[in-house]
Amino acid sequence: MRIIAGQFRSRRLKGTPPPGIRPTSDKLRETLFNILGPSVHGATFLDGCAGMGAIGIEAISRGAAEVYFVDQSRKATRIIRENLEALEIKDGFKLLEMDLSKALDTLSKQFDIAFIDPPYEREDLYMAALERLGTRDLLSPEGVLIIEHSKRSTLPESVGRIHQVRSLVQGDAALAFYRAK
Repeated sequence: MRIIAGQFRSRRLKGTPPPGIRPTSDKLRETLFNILGPSVHGATFLDGCAGMGAIGIEAISRGAAEVYFVDQSRKATRIIRENLEALEIKDGFKLLEMDLSKALDTLSKQFDIAFIDPPYEREDLYMAALERLGTRDLLSPEGVLIIEHSKRSTLPESVGRIHQVRSLVQGDAALAFYRAK
């Protein structure tokens, strides 16, 4: 896995994904950040179910002001920490080793961009994230929630104050984009 653009462009991320972690492909990550474009610069960014942290590190590389990495796996958070250290990233991030639902219940931050990528079979995590981000003030007024999911699953059109504005399929993966109504 490599960083696609920005300050750390072409740098490789270290580590092998622990069992149960499916990293977002380089191609899908590139597509995602092409869509987000300059909105990443200066953004408060959430990388939920962060795995190896490639999405959040890409956001840092592209100028995000603050990135929150959330993953409940000790091995995953260790890999994220090692990659941040290898890139000499010392600030501008918070690493939370906890369940995504619990993190969303305790965070009081508003995110400009929230990216959630639970294991495809964990529909409960998709729904919990949608409910919390759709009913609490966790997204800034112009914020966007992106959920990576299996192309075989269907996510609701709207939850609380957010509704799906775009869907994109690439390979076996799909991205659902939500914004406030």
